[in-house]
Amino acid sequence: MASDNSFQSLILKLHDYWSERGCVILQPYDMEVGAGTFHPATTLRALGPEEW
Repeated sequence: MASDNSFQSLILKLHDYWSERGCVILQPYDMEVGAGTFHPATTLRALGPEEW
């Protein structure tokens, strides 16, 4: 079986690498969000001091 060297495979490997280390991976939000105040991550972090 040939190795998968696609761009998607690279992104998935990076996602796995960082999530194994407890990092949150946020996907791009392709809309106007002003100064970021309407970005979903801003809303989630404002709800409390708990870890993601």
